[in-house]
Amino acid sequence: MQPKLTVSTSERAQLVDITDQVAHIVAESGLMQGLCCLFVPHTTAGITLNENWDPTVKRDLLTALEGLVPWSLHYAHAEGNSAAHIKAALLGASACVPVQDSALVLGRWQGVYLAEFDGPRERVVVVTIIEDGVA
Repeated sequence: MQPKLTVSTSERAQLVDITDQVAHIVAESGLMQGLCCLFVPHTTAGITLNENWDPTVKRDLLTALEGLVPWSLHYAHAEGNSAAHIKAALLGASACVPVQDSALVLGRWQGVYLAEFDGPRERVVVVTIIEDGVA
């Protein structure tokens, strides 16, 4: 069975740090070396790796995305959430992180984030563990 995380969001746009949950899945898998691939099966949410030390980086990223893709333009999409679709497309629906010694290989300040653009909602993150065949 493929591991999944369920993430509840509380705002229209937010970045939720899921680094610890993903690291736990990797540790529990027993994978010594390989890849941890994350996928969000949603068209108005994404996955990103970014700084997780200074919380103002999250705010700046969301502010910049809102400036690039404002919610209030005259979009044609009938549901009224085109901005969320565009922002999710810009960030992407997946990311892969190397694994070494059963731990995520992240930079000193990096974290893994679910990016919500049409919340609040409950989101799913599919986690795929790929073992490296090199001993």
